[in-house]
Amino acid sequence: MKIIRLEEKEQFDIAPSVGTIGFFDGLHLGHQYLIRKVIAEASKAQLDTTIVTFDRHPLEVICPERCPRLLFTLNEKIERLSQMGVKNVVVLPFNKALAALTAQDFMTTILKAQLHIEKLIIGYDNRFGKDRLDRLEDYVETGKKADIEVIQNNAFEIKNIKVSSSVIRAYIEKGDLAQANFCLNRPYSLHGTVVAGYQNGHKLGFPTANIKPLNMHKILPPAGVYAVNVRLETNSLPLNGMLNIGMRPTFNGQEESIEVHIFDFEGDLYGKVIEIIFFNRIRDEKKFASHDDLAAQLRYDKKQIIDFFQPNKHKK
Repeated sequence: MKIIRLEEKEQFDIAPSVGTIGFFDGLHLGHQYLIRKVIAEASKAQLDTTIVTFDRHPLEVICPERCPRLLFTLNEKIERLSQMGVKNVVVLPFNKALAALTAQDFMTTILKAQLHIEKLIIGYDNRFGKDRLDRLEDYVETGKKADIEVIQNNAFEIKNIKVSSSVIRAYIEKGDLAQANFCLNRPYSLHGTVVAGYQNGHKLGFPTANIKPLNMHKILPPAGVYAVNVRLETNSLPLNGMLNIGMRPTFNGQEESIEVHIFDFEGDLYGKVIEIIFFNRIRDEKKFASHDDLAAQLRYDKKQIIDFFQPNKHKK
């Protein structure tokens, strides 16, 4: 797969292709459905495939106060696209100049002149360009002027869910990881660096790694206890664990923390980058009357998570 980071007026040796455009946050089932359509159309027309995306969410430039938390970092998106069999991934720097382009200018000067896209497949609700045309027919006519055939893909719906990035964010925000993971077609994950913590878990018999997310723009589930897998830098096989997000109310905590207890693991992780893979929300965070009560609850939580990850109860 070729990764192209496009700068203004730059030219690339790129073959004519079938393309699509979008931010593709999460590369969920709906996005996968669209990209499979691009690949199928390219195969039929004997053209390459080109996925056009952006280095940041467009709302970060257009309306920062409305910009959502992210499901994917750019690197995660590129990694997933590389697994889907596309030929080219083009990353556009989304800035005020790009935001000011009309759909006609964008299709003519970038999609056609620079990227040599012959056919453009757009999502059922995709709108682009400063003028944000309302009707598919408008994009078809605009495409004709740029010598690009525009094709609209159907909406993707499964189990009465019209899958979208915003729907998945809503699931994560309320702690429904099962539904979020179903729509993503993979478990939601977060990369972070292990930093110095408060050592409270160690005192309770549950030593934890305190996590600082690598990307503070990624969405977090609500406070609570979660069944997770942890992938270490030195071990590609994930380990089971339980993670707490919250204020540590039993210890009168003053700021939110993310702490994970990794089952059957001993070692120094300070300064290491680990991946937290979310599977299920076990319970809300709560304040306990004593540290002993909290320790008893943690033992019960751990048993629940071990049961959850049993092969006959859950497929990793």
